Amino acid sequence: MSKTGEIVRGVYMSFAKADVATVLAAFDPQINWREVDNFLYADRNPYIGPQAVVEGVFQRLGADLENFAIVPERFVEGDDAVVVEGRYRATMKRTGAAIDAQFAHVWGLRDGKIVRFQQYTDTKQWDNAARG
Repeated sequence: MSKTGEIVRGVYMSFAKADVATVLAAFDPQINWREVDNFLYADRNPYIGPQAVVEGVFQRLGADLENFAIVPERFVEGDDAVVVEGRYRATMKRTGAAIDAQFAHVWGLRDGKIVRFQQYTDTKQWDNAARG
C-alpha cells in the first residue's frame, strides 16, 4: 500500500468512527472539494478549505440522513492520487427513503495532505430519495 493509499484509507476509517477532527487533519488548508454536478450538495461547488466542507457537505449530510455509511470497496492507488469505488448507504430522514448508491471518489494528494476531492455518484437515486 502506498503512502497516499494509507492516508485515504485512514480518512474512510476515521469517517466511519465519526472522527471528523482526524478527517479534517488530513486535508490541506486550501482543499478543493467538489461534489458531482446535479447532486444535492453541489450547489456550493467548489468547497475551498476544510470549514467549507464541514458546513456545506458534512453538516448537511448529518442533518438530512440517518444511518449514513460510506462503504469503500476498491482502492486504485497512484503516486499522488487515489480512486475509491464503493457505496453510500443511508436513509433520507424527511422521506424515509433508502439510499444504496454507487460512488467513485478521486482524491488528489500533495506533500502528505489531501488537496483535491471529486465525488461521483448516482444523483438520480439521491434526488428520488430526497423527493420521496
